[in-house]
Amino acid sequence: MAEVVLFHHAQGLTEGVVSFADALRAAGHGVHTPDLYEGATFDDLDAGVGHAREIGFDTVLQRGAEAARDLPDDVVYAGFSLGVHPAQMLAQTRAGARGAVLMHGTFPPAEFGEWPPALPVQIHVMTDDDWGDVDVARELAASVEAAELFLYPGDAHLFTDDSLPAYDPAASALVRERVLALLDRVG
Repeated sequence: MAEVVLFHHAQGLTEGVVSFADALRAAGHGVHTPDLYEGATFDDLDAGVGHAREIGFDTVLQRGAEAARDLPDDVVYAGFSLGVHPAQMLAQTRAGARGAVLMHGTFPPAEFGEWPPALPVQIHVMTDDDWGDVDVARELAASVEAAELFLYPGDAHLFTDDSLPAYDPAASALVRERVLALLDRVG
């Protein structure tokens, strides 16, 4: 069993994020879903990104670090889109991380310093997603020995959130399957 910290996307801690977390819990994993927006959710991505800009991306990172502070060191950090920011930062900078799952985007490899040796990372993005930073995902995957890059056909951004119009059931099921395989390996 793995412990996971799962950070939500720019639309907030939606029912779809909770649903994804519940699927991991049903497989026996412990999953924490901190609310980086303190209860706010948004009906569309632009409004959610606007809120993130308003509170500041540094605040998002700070809230992510605070959410992980009292958890054991040996957790898997996962994030959807905006949530990739604190997930990747913590995976790269907090000692003891077991892995990282970056869905719907990623940041350049040097954003938070060197990637820890042998720390596994999965990256899940759609090939034609303008928000997904496919080129950056490829760059990170190429620079990390224990990286798995999974590209899905399509242009949807938040395709794993079953409460949003961009939801893709087939791609999302494959993401869950692959994430569970990683959690089983590192747990």
